[in-house]
Amino acid sequence: MHQVRSPHAGPHVAITALMHGNEYAGAIVLADLLRLGFAPRQGTLSLIFLNLEAFSRFSPTNPIRSRFMDEDMNRLWGNVHGNLSRPSSEERRVRQLLPYIETVDRLLDLHSMLWPADPLILAGPSQKGIDLAVRTGTPALVIADSGHSAGPRLIDLPHFTRPDSPACACLLEGGQHWSYACLETTRKTVSSFLAISEKDRKATEPHPPQIIAEVTHRVTAQTGLFTFTQSFHGGDIIATRGTLIATDGNDEIRTPYDNCLLVMPNFRTARHHTAVRLARVQSMPT
Repeated sequence: MHQVRSPHAGPHVAITALMHGNEYAGAIVLADLLRLGFAPRQGTLSLIFLNLEAFSRFSPTNPIRSRFMDEDMNRLWGNVHGNLSRPSSEERRVRQLLPYIETVDRLLDLHSMLWPADPLILAGPSQKGIDLAVRTGTPALVIADSGHSAGPRLIDLPHFTRPDSPACACLLEGGQHWSYACLETTRKTVSSFLAISEKDRKATEPHPPQIIAEVTHRVTAQTGLFTFTQSFHGGDIIATRGTLIATDGNDEIRTPYDNCLLVMPNFRTARHHTAVRLARVQSMPT
């Protein structure tokens, strides 16, 4: 964790990377900021590399293995104070970081995706998260959602979602793992996010028109036989209600309304894991 302070009062802004040890585009961008000696004009900037243990065992021959050491860190940001006996590397790291994270006013968590999909910002369950994503301005797709049944993400922390707290957070899914396009998207989003603090307004660079959509259904695989009907792309919009998009054993998964947006379909879904999220578009570019 690296902290840079300005002599001028201002917000505590944080950017986190390596929540998953094989998603290193964000880490490259944070390392570049450190090499350049970037310092905020006001307030405090924290650059946090979350799961260094998982990253330390990254291998190009088995890149999925380094996603985590013991369990997915981004399902542990809940009541960690109540499970003192859990022998997890990720749980210990969350406990170490949580008191500091809860001093942050504005946070951007950097991720990438296994399957081809349009870059997006996950705004979490609060209007504050949506507002932060819109102010950041890029990528063009903003998704409001309530996370995963397996556990809360960093952006789901009550510190960031409580109505009585001014703190806010959002999560970038910059594109497909290990791609140059993902790295460039991550750089652009970080630059725009920092510009909010530096100028207290959107970056002067024009942003693409944004689509805002709200997740209405989280489809969880109930069997080990979950199969999509075709190779959908994250961000695809299915025009017609009732369209068959997948089967889960004997169950059919169909779109619940017209113009249903598919969020991050997972083509290697394990039982009880999220297979896809279905979102209703709230606003489109005019």
